[in-house]
This record gives sequence, structure tokens and C-alpha cells, in this order.
Amino acid sequence: MTIVLRITRFSPGIDHAPHEKDYPIDVEPTDRILDALMRVKSLQDGSLSFRKSCAHGVCGSDAMIIAGVERLACKTLVRDVAREENDIVTVAPLKYMPVQRDLMVDQRVFFEKFRSVKPFLINDEPVQAKERTQSAQERAAFDDTTACILCASCYSSCPIFEKNAMYIGPAALVQAARFVFDSRDRGLAQRLPVLDSPNGAAACENHFNCTRVCPREIKVTKNINAIKRAIARHKEGSA
Repeated sequence: MTIVLRITRFSPGIDHAPHEKDYPIDVEPTDRILDALMRVKSLQDGSLSFRKSCAHGVCGSDAMIIAGVERLACKTLVRDVAREENDIVTVAPLKYMPVQRDLMVDQRVFFEKFRSVKPFLINDEPVQAKERTQSAQERAAFDDTTACILCASCYSSCPIFEKNAMYIGPAALVQAARFVFDSRDRGLAQRLPVLDSPNGAAACENHFNCTRVCPREIKVTKNINAIKRAIARHKEGSA
């Protein structure tokens, strides 16, 4: 079948504004959108720019907005977004991050926010028996969050950024939850200045966009609400 990839193109310093360009391409329904993009770049327009790496839904490099929804190009099949001959499939860069070129965005601020929550184990207590052990139940408390691949799909889907660009965002809060609910971690107090700020967990309004678009099916909103409750418990205990 033939589909038309309607790709948003933009090269800062050359283009005055983003514009769409159509690329008809022959595909199979079981092809991935990433396959189609690679064919466009190889056979039609070598100037097309996008990121990819593992192509197996693990690295998160090829997150973009496909048919109006944040997705991984390597996990999105043609049949997921196109049914009929000559169907148009729109492809655009993630939102709320500066476009570097075409479908590539500058993720520096995204990763600065990620680092701000101290996404690492904090525990200065002496280690007993060479390692800090935990039960399967304790591990299960944060297991969901360990699946995050930092693709920024949740970040792009979150409407809070329309009114508050300083919000740290769902990905950073998921990373915070990964350690706050780790039985071995003792770093909540150190993370509070960021998590309990107006731009932290409280800024989340439970739109659930982040949960819906997560390619790893992480319960993002649920984890953010758990962070809110953990902050409240900490404050009550410190009062």
C-alpha cells in the first residue's frame, strides 16, 4: 500500500517557520513508521533529520508525534495509524522543546529537570552484609517506574507546560518516585526543595495524558500522586 507521510520540516537559521512536506511511500501494514522514515531519507530526501538508535523500543530516541499522538516510531506500525490507500500520516517533533532540525528536538532542559530530582540512590547508612537487601514486595513498590526510557513522550503530551514552562514534568517525577519509594533510599528530604515547589508534583493536574502515551505503560499519573502523598506524610511527620 501507499501512504503519505506529512512531515513537519524546520531548519533553524534557514527556514522562517516550520512547514509540512508530503512524502508518498510504499509500505506494508506491518512496517514500522521508523522503517518508512528511513526509506524517505534513503530514497527521497537525504536532508530529513530524526533520531534513532536501538529501533526496538528500549532507547527512546525516536519519540515523535505520529498522527497527533506521542509515540515511538520504532513501535508504531503503519496499520496503527493508516488503514486506506493514500492515507495521510502526520509526523511532527515533540512539543515544549526547541527544534534542532525537523524531528530532532533539544532535550537539554528536559534532562536538567531530570537531574534536579537527584535520580540516584541516597543513603549514607553503613551497609550490612555487603549490600542493602530488600524483599520482593519492597521492590514491587517502585518496579513500575524502572521501565522509564526517558523518551520524553510524557513531557510533550503534558498540557501543564502551556501555562508553566518551569514545571519539572512527569518524566522527572517518575524518576523521583523510582527512588523515593525504594526501601533503601533516604533522600526524600534532599529532594523536597524540587518536589515540593510550585513547579514540582503539586503542579500536576491529573490530565493522564502522560499515562496514556507512555510506550512502557508506566502508571505515570499514579506515581505522581504517590509522590504528593509522600510529601504530605513527610510534612506531617516533621510538624
